[in-house]
Amino acid sequence: MPVVLALLYVLCHGVVVAFWPGPAGEGSFVFLTAAPVLAALACLWRARRDRAALGWRATALALLLWAGGMAVNMADAIGAGRADLTPRVSLLLYVIYGVPLVFILARARRERWTISTIDGLMAALLGVLFFVHTLSFADRINVDDTAMANMRRMFDIQNLCIAAFACVRWLAGDVPERRSFFRALALYALLYLGVAYYINHFTAEQSFGAYNDLLIDVPFLLLAVLALRQAPAPGGVLHPRLSRLVQAGGPMILPLLLLVVGALVVDHARPLALAGFVVATLGFSLRSTLLQIDLLEAQARLDQLARQDGLTGVANRRQFDAALTSEWNRARRSGTEVGLLLVDIDHFKAFNDQHGHPAGDRCLQAVAAVLQATANRAADTVARYGGEEFAVIVPGTSVEGVLALAERLRVAVQALQLPEGRVSISVGVGFAHPPVMATAEQLLAHADAGLYAAKRGGRNQVAALPSGPMGFSFAR
Repeated sequence: MPVVLALLYVLCHGVVVAFWPGPAGEGSFVFLTAAPVLAALACLWRARRDRAALGWRATALALLLWAGGMAVNMADAIGAGRADLTPRVSLLLYVIYGVPLVFILARARRERWTISTIDGLMAALLGVLFFVHTLSFADRINVDDTAMANMRRMFDIQNLCIAAFACVRWLAGDVPERRSFFRALALYALLYLGVAYYINHFTAEQSFGAYNDLLIDVPFLLLAVLALRQAPAPGGVLHPRLSRLVQAGGPMILPLLLLVVGALVVDHARPLALAGFVVATLGFSLRSTLLQIDLLEAQARLDQLARQDGLTGVANRRQFDAALTSEWNRARRSGTEVGLLLVDIDHFKAFNDQHGHPAGDRCLQAVAAVLQATANRAADTVARYGGEEFAVIVPGTSVEGVLALAERLRVAVQALQLPEGRVSISVGVGFAHPPVMATAEQLLAHADAGLYAAKRGGRNQVAALPSGPMGFSFAR
């Protein structure tokens, strides 16, 4: 249906051109202004339903700017504008039409608002510099035969850059919604590039109101159709490393363009050119610093997640293994003691089956919090060993101290009041002067044997098995 409506739009435009030409092409101007407006509305509609909403909104803004330029052209054609101002306003709108597009093409995904603000400022200054440079040609059209050709070339470069960057972002897209957006933008930009080149270079002597105007509708109607269709973008994706390279290199677009355009205007707008150089340098440096901060914070979060159990917040099994090895090696070097407690929640499976998994998760979290609060020395490590089992590493403490801590853990958990009732734990104790045992795995085996003995003895108790010359036996 959108395709049929687009064809009907072009047909109606052709009928108006044929039967209502007018001295200034007023009827054609209406269609030329309405086409980008309709495309902008389609983009805004898509933005409400798409994860690439910012891209669609930026594109809608660009289209509305272009429509404003055409509306000013219409006012000038019918004599409603000012000869000294209207052409400049129209030129400004056509130039800054590219600003939102360059902004979204240079933007990496998921950036903080401060970085987006910096990019927005650089894009806005780029538009101003480009306008000043293009205006320098427009002001010399009547006295310089090459001025018009140079102005057309500047618009060709603008359109070519937008089309090229859009194609690269499309090919490098790895998120379906963003890939679909950049595909739509790339197809639109390529078609707009071709149409604008033909209109500017081969029909420039013709006024508006001719059949050539129908070509101008086509890119906007194509974009509207693509925005209204929510099919995923077809085709393969670049190698992941190349895709990441494009994502990382995208933010360089704005400062590089600022430097290039600043160099072009340095002869006739030196202060603006200097501003472009400064903003390009400081803007890119500042956004890189902010991005580095974000990366460091993200790395810290990932490091924490790699060491922390996601449900209970205590150390996970990987961190437990590393901590046990570290404490064991330290104890061997210094000749000090190291204790290990294995804790199991009694009858947890029955509790989970009776009250449900959410209640089971809350039970695990509550028990972990009690263990963490009770074994609160900086040197102690509380970890989730697996399932309903926890482990507590207790370095630099005597046998009596380890056993006393195990008993405090048992009493604290028994006193814990859950909405579903009370729970208890069984604790197995392992203890050693490292020279007596060859490896940390032996200490873990002794603690596991103690836990098994506690369960076999009736649960809700602390137990440790004899361990040769350094052994002991304890149960309660």
